[in-house]
Order: sequence, then structure tokens, then C-alpha cells
Amino acid sequence: MGRADIKEDGARRLAEQLERSRLARLRQYDEHGLRPECRILASWQARRLRYTYRDLLEVSRYRKAVEFFLTDLYGDKDFSARDEGVERVYPIMSRVMPGAALHTISIGIELHAISQELDLDMVAMLWGEMGIGDRLDAESYAEAYRRCGNVEARQRQISIVEDVGTSLDSVVFKPFIYNAVKLGKGPAKMSGLLALHDFIQRGFVAFRAMKGSDEFIDTIVSRETAIMDSILAAEPVAAWAPPDDPALA
Repeated sequence: MGRADIKEDGARRLAEQLERSRLARLRQYDEHGLRPECRILASWQARRLRYTYRDLLEVSRYRKAVEFFLTDLYGDKDFSARDEGVERVYPIMSRVMPGAALHTISIGIELHAISQELDLDMVAMLWGEMGIGDRLDAESYAEAYRRCGNVEARQRQISIVEDVGTSLDSVVFKPFIYNAVKLGKGPAKMSGLLALHDFIQRGFVAFRAMKGSDEFIDTIVSRETAIMDSILAAEPVAAWAPPDDPALA
């Protein structure tokens, strides 16, 4: 595949994932922001992830990358300004950015999109079919996870994490791309795109600091796969749930 074809493929893929993410966002947000049940689920999952990767948070080499995953790729904050920023600048990005960079961003957006879709499935199961009210714990989460029956999508979510790491490693050490990101803060602020710029810069800084993400990504993939397998096998939640979870009280 030639350079022009790579660029065209990256631009097409990014457009597809932006639309996918936009449609999921419309279902997660209302006029007041992130829907309450979506926020409860996101907060619980962020707490679980922080517990699962507490050891990596203690290692200086990985700390920024873990925080990036916990706060920028997944979390309970409002991502709408960042996501709308990507949509706004897509026409410019598709023209001026290298194909590799477009591909990297598209993978990140796909991870965000599929995570939103899986969360929406969980919300429908937990608050719709199961009617859990305002109490979410590991037992309810695991039951809803199994009842959703979307194992292939869960497996794809985990595999995208690996793709994100590989793709970021391929671009964060290229000086012209990194310098462009650093110099872009002023124009981004003037254009109302500061949230988007800060997201990109944090990702670059986090992955450059690791000087290679293979071990970090392998850890995430192996742990998330093990947790998925444990939930699907209906094993005790104590193996992966935070110790302060109500289900373990």
C-alpha cells in the first residue's frame, strides 16, 4: 500500500469511528450532561481499573500511561468537548496529518466508541432489565456482563488496547509529529480546541516516557482477558473486585 493509500485509509477509518463515537455519545448524554446511570457505571469501572493497575501506578515509568488510560481513554468525566473537537478538525486533519497519525487517532477513537457501546449495553441491562436502582456492585456488574452476551465485542475492546499501544509507539518518537503537538497548544486554545490538544499531548507524553510500551500493554491485555474469563465463568468476584466493593462486605 502506497503512502497516499495509507493516508486515504486512515482518513476513512477515522471518519467511520468518529461517527460511531458520535452516535454512542448521543445515547449517553442528555441536556444535563452524562446520564446519571452512565456516570455511576463509568465511576465504578474506573475504580475497578485503578485497583487492578495499582501496582503500575507505583512505577514511575508507567504512572503517566496508567493515568492516561484511566482518565483520558476511560473515566467518568465529560468527554464531549474533546470528541466534538476531533469532529470539528477532522477536515483539516485528513488533509495535513500523515497516514500513520490518522491511523493512530482512529484506533483511539474506536477504543472510546466500543467502550461507550459496551457501557450502553450494560446500562440497559443493569437499570433496565435488572432494575438495580442506585446500588452497583461487582456481583450485579458480573451478572449483567454475562447477560449482555457480547463476548466478541469485549474481546475486540481488549485487542484494540494492544493496537493503541503499538500505534502510539510508532508515532510518539517521531520529532516532527511530537514538536507539532507541543507547538499546537496556542492555536488550539484560540480555536476552542484546548481539550482535544491536551488529550493528544498527554497521550504523547505518557507513551514517550515509557520508552516502549510492550510490557505495559501486555500487562493490560493479560489482566483484562483474565478478568473477562473469570466473569464469564461465574467465578467469585473477589478475584478482581476492589476490596471495598459492597459485594464483598
